[in-house]
Amino acid sequence: MMRGYFAIGAEGISKPMNLGALMRTANAFGASFVFSLRAADRVRLAYKSDTSRTFKNIPYYQWGSLDDMALPKGCQLVGVELTEDAVDLPEFRHPRAAAYVLGRERGDLSDEMLARCDHVVKIPTRFCLNVSLAGALVMYDRVRSMGNWRDRPVMPGGPSG
Repeated sequence: MMRGYFAIGAEGISKPMNLGALMRTANAFGASFVFSLRAADRVRLAYKSDTSRTFKNIPYYQWGSLDDMALPKGCQLVGVELTEDAVDLPEFRHPRAAAYVLGRERGDLSDEMLARCDHVVKIPTRFCLNVSLAGALVMYDRVRSMGNWRDRPVMPGGPSG
C-alpha cells in the first residue's frame, strides 16, 4: 500500500472534456482531490464528461487566483512543464504529499505558478501532450514508483511466480 496522498489539477484549463478526463483518471488512480486554477467559465461543465462522477467521491477545488490556492500543510507543489531545468519524470522521486499542476491546453504554466512550485518535472516527449493524457502519465509514474511493486522481469512478459 502506498503512503501519503496526491492531488492533480490544471492552471488555465479551458476545455471541459479535458478537465473531465483528468478528473476521471484522478479518481481511478486514487487522488485525494482535484483542482483548477483560473479555469475558463465553461469548465464548470466538466462533470458532464466525467463518467466516474468524481465530484461524488473526492473534493474538487476551483481557485480563481494563485493567492486563493490553499494546499494542505506539507503538500509540495509539482509543476509539469517542458522547461530546460525540469527533471525528467522517470528520474523524479515523488514527494509523499504532492499536488501536481499541469498547464492549459495551448500554453505553459505561468511564471508565477512555476515560481511557486517546489519541483518541476517534464515528460520526456518531443512535444507537449494533451493535458489529461499528461496527467495520466504523471499519476501512473507516481503509482508505479511509490507502490510496492516487484522489479520487472528480465525477459519479456510478466512475473513467473
